[in-house]
Amino acid sequence: MARGEHHRIHAQDRLQRNRCRVAQEAARLISEHGIHDYRRAKLKAAERLGVAADQALPRNREIEQALREHQRLFLADTQPRALQERREAACAAMRFFSGFQPRLVGAVLNGTADEHSSIQLHLFCDDTAAFARFLHEHDIPARQQSRRVRLDHRTEADFPVFLLTADGLPFDLTVMPHARLRQAPLDPVTERPTTRASLAVVETLPSADPTTIAPVTTSMPAAHASRRKYGSRRVSTRKRG
Repeated sequence: MARGEHHRIHAQDRLQRNRCRVAQEAARLISEHGIHDYRRAKLKAAERLGVAADQALPRNREIEQALREHQRLFLADTQPRALQERREAACAAMRFFSGFQPRLVGAVLNGTADEHSSIQLHLFCDDTAAFARFLHEHDIPARQQSRRVRLDHRTEADFPVFLLTADGLPFDLTVMPHARLRQAPLDPVTERPTTRASLAVVETLPSADPTTIAPVTTSMPAAHASRRKYGSRRVSTRKRG
């Protein structure tokens, strides 16, 4: 083998090893520190490992695969319970927000949710103020902000997001116009249309740990009980950040 070819193969091998190391460290940061922005996690991982950021860093899919492996190896006793707890809470919330055609997305749906994960829902309403009034009428405190989402490979748009807590679990509610119900934005991990699930689908998801966790039976409180569940502070409809 020529010396130049040997160096080329060695460089490729080193590059692949670095990709693997960065993916594994990013998975650890996501799991242990709750960093769920994959780009931020892999840049921080590269910095920690002394890998130049201009090298070929792992794709988001590689990080997700590393995260699943990390959870299997180190969180087998706790991650399934955290996932199931959030799926039950998602079902309850989807019943409560049924008038907004809720869809579950993200880590709670794909099975990588842990104790740091929020429950992400897409809700559909052409008038954001109407949704804010709904929260206000039910005495549900929330913080509103804006999030930029990729609609396709060329187009981005900002959508309102409401952040709230129920029963100690964080919820992340993105409100979109009804037209987006059949046109899902791109998933930041797969770069394909985001996988979304209706309540009927979420209720059929298998238990994360059938030997220790009861089936999904939780229900969101009726309107008259929402004050007790969410507290009595009024929702803020002012955009932040």
